Amino acid sequence: MSPEFEKSAEPFSSLTRRWPDKPADPVIPQGTVPPTMRRIADAVDSGRRLDREEGLYLLTDARLAELGALAQRARFRRLPDPVVTYVIDSNPNYTNVCTVDCHFCAFYRKPGHAEGYTLSIDQVCEHIARAAEWGCTTVLLQGGLNPAIPFSFYPDLVREVRRRFPQITPHFFSAPEILQMAEVSGLTIRGVLQALRDAGQTSLPGGGAEILSDRVRRRLGPKKGPVESWAQVHRTAHELGYRSTATMMYGHLDTAEDRLEHFDHVRRLQDEAHAKGQPGFTAFVPWSYKRDGTVLANKVARNAGASLYLRVLAASRLYLDNVDHVQASWFSEGKRAGQVGLLFGADDFGGTLFEENVHKATGHVVKTTIDETRALIREAGFTPAQRDTHYGILRVDEAPAEPEWAAAR
Repeated sequence: MSPEFEKSAEPFSSLTRRWPDKPADPVIPQGTVPPTMRRIADAVDSGRRLDREEGLYLLTDARLAELGALAQRARFRRLPDPVVTYVIDSNPNYTNVCTVDCHFCAFYRKPGHAEGYTLSIDQVCEHIARAAEWGCTTVLLQGGLNPAIPFSFYPDLVREVRRRFPQITPHFFSAPEILQMAEVSGLTIRGVLQALRDAGQTSLPGGGAEILSDRVRRRLGPKKGPVESWAQVHRTAHELGYRSTATMMYGHLDTAEDRLEHFDHVRRLQDEAHAKGQPGFTAFVPWSYKRDGTVLANKVARNAGASLYLRVLAASRLYLDNVDHVQASWFSEGKRAGQVGLLFGADDFGGTLFEENVHKATGHVVKTTIDETRALIREAGFTPAQRDTHYGILRVDEAPAEPEWAAAR
């Protein structure tokens, strides 16, 4: 395994931390499965929900190869077809002006900064027009928290995008942006989301989650609000008929326990949505923090590597038993790590991201094309299928030659 797969933003001691009352597995002879992993496998096969102790084991002690194999088994139990979806999308920004000062962000500029910008509705539509020319069906639009923007800008923008580009789904505005709109307008969260819904928005991205642990959030971006603020936006969105994604940015000040807490919040919110007959989250999307150019770089020695990424990806597939889709990221983790993620429980390869500026601000730039996206999926042994924002299939591409693992499945 390459050194890239061995990098981690955490010391080894934190990766192997256990619950105080959890006995360690005895030394296991080579070629046998540890008893904790056998118990977890039995739970997955029987449909029993994993508990916190088992979730922590997956995030710390489980052998990576065994974890990946079990996650892949769970993926095919939920989604039997060897199809991996992707979306043709772009991710422009309408402002980089922000007052929140998150320590992990290299993109934002404070009000009055010479490099700050805020686009008009027509200027945003110029970006979306280019996305339409590229064949995009989704545009993920986000920006800084800029209190100088009047609330009317947001529903007016959604309405205008729907009018000019009916083929594009506006996947706009993270939870912190919704909260900013509520503060500027004096409306409730529900009032803001209803106004956007009335303008034609049906989907909400999961940005702003970072790690759903108040301990970590107070250190990453103390002005951004507690876990419950993010949760309440998505809970309300689901009640109004939105679908949304749940994201996680790990590999900074977080520990395995913090990641598990994040899983618990997502699983609980999805349970609430399903109990009310709401679709809730379409997918879980984890990615790693990129340190270059950020204030937090002084406290994080290096970027998390592919080994930790694959662990988080596979553990999320097993622990989040009520979320249909898990997304592997060619963009944030690199194309090869993204491909391997498709063998660790992920069933979606994300978007083409023709325009992207937030990671770019850290010096992390990875580009692809539609044809390459399809080729990467096919090389991993899966049939590529283009999807829309809500995971509806738009096109199924040519299947690859049957991979070796398919016979074992």
